Amino acid sequence: MVNVKNLISALALVGQSDSLRLTNGALAIAAEMKKGAAIFWCGNGGSAAESQHMAAELMGRFLINRKPYRSLSLTTDTSAITGISNDFHFNEIFSRQLEGIARPGDYLVVFTTSGNSQNIVLALEKAKEIGVHTIAFLGKDGGKVKNLADTEFFVDATETARIQEVHTVMAHTLCQIIEAECAK
Repeated sequence: MVNVKNLISALALVGQSDSLRLTNGALAIAAEMKKGAAIFWCGNGGSAAESQHMAAELMGRFLINRKPYRSLSLTTDTSAITGISNDFHFNEIFSRQLEGIARPGDYLVVFTTSGNSQNIVLALEKAKEIGVHTIAFLGKDGGKVKNLADTEFFVDATETARIQEVHTVMAHTLCQIIEAECAK
């Protein structure tokens, strides 16, 4: 039960300003997606799984049956990931994919519990260079990623699992708002 108590404590720290920024971010994403923008997701380890999960919520269906939205996880193409890792560097697995497929006005959402993954840092820098809007779901103090994204959400917890669980709740909220707005 300690895990549940710790999760409740971590969720309680998500403040009103976070809720407002999350809503505004989702509305901005939906407005761009209605004009054809895409949303890309990335992370490492459990955050990679989270990226795939959220991309699927918008590509498939979250709460309502509707047309698919342009939503893609940069963690799923094993040929691209291994090829980029082999021919360039693992740090470039996300930035190089963005360089190939992202357009100005698209969105990139990153998940990182430590904020210190160089491939996430490079993805955010490449997104900025291209003109892609960025959102970061961060843990602890944000690490090296802090201040690199247009919008950042911090989970003030020390346990990686609790950070990821709060990221899931927040990202599901993002998807729910995007889906409702795009379906209008």
